[in-house]
Amino acid sequence: MIVTTKELFKHAYGNYALGAYNINNAEQTMGLFRGNVQSQAPFIIQISKGARKYTDKRMLEGMIRAADEIFPESIFAVHLDHGDEETCYDCIDSGFYSSVMIDASHEPFEENVAITKRVVDRAHEKDVSVEAELGQLGGVEEDIQVAEDKAHLTDPDQAAEFIKRTGCDSLACAIGTSHGAFKFSGSQSLHFEVIEGIRQRVPGFPLVMHGSSSVPQEEVARINAAGGNLKGARGVDVSQYLPAAKMGVCKINIDTDGRLVWTRVHREFFIEKPEVFDFRPVGKVFMEEYANFIASRNELLGSAGQLEALRAALGK
Repeated sequence: MIVTTKELFKHAYGNYALGAYNINNAEQTMGLFRGNVQSQAPFIIQISKGARKYTDKRMLEGMIRAADEIFPESIFAVHLDHGDEETCYDCIDSGFYSSVMIDASHEPFEENVAITKRVVDRAHEKDVSVEAELGQLGGVEEDIQVAEDKAHLTDPDQAAEFIKRTGCDSLACAIGTSHGAFKFSGSQSLHFEVIEGIRQRVPGFPLVMHGSSSVPQEEVARINAAGGNLKGARGVDVSQYLPAAKMGVCKINIDTDGRLVWTRVHREFFIEKPEVFDFRPVGKVFMEEYANFIASRNELLGSAGQLEALRAALGK
């Protein structure tokens, strides 16, 4: 069942965070739904601009519609990840997306406000929720590339002004994470003082953590042992997910970790079975491994086991 992120956040706020997972193909879609049903967790499906171009946006939408029928007990939102203004309007007008993200964080503050406000006005006419971003994460993910010297944390006072002026439904904050597999080089961690500063100024307002993959070191080691070359890859400490959720972070984006699972499964499978050329056996392995990974992350986010309580709250 597709709902809005606004509905999901109302139930999650201060208690748990929803996993927001990116998909690009059928195997990811099936593994994602299986993992969330397995752990009885509501979730958010994220579709990026890159994913919409990978095959065709209608292909992804068709897979999600089919998965909704195959897993009728699931509750989720369909979200555009890191959209520009044009892509946001396309998704809003499609009638399929329940949420869009307008990312104008690279623009000066006033321009970010103006662009976000236009998207919010258009989206709210069709009951579509809007996520915006203030501050910039470093790193690389798909067509997003921000040099570390250009990254900067979100200012809590500015965040309060931004939310008031734009009317956005949630805010992605720069709190020390970064996109991609190479997030941290030392002992850095999340800036909880930034989250707390925003919460004090806009209590009850849903916050979002981007670039939140943990980059499991076991996955990295197995990929490298199977011929990979991911040196120095390091991510967010998973023990920080739930404390952030308790402070009002309702949505935590996890994309890179899923790619690592995909890479590890495929590298190991074809090394162990070099005579195989059928992609379906390895696809089955990946779907099971990805489902297990999703379920494990939902436990850490606190969203596991929340499905029935959410259904009761929604009255659906």
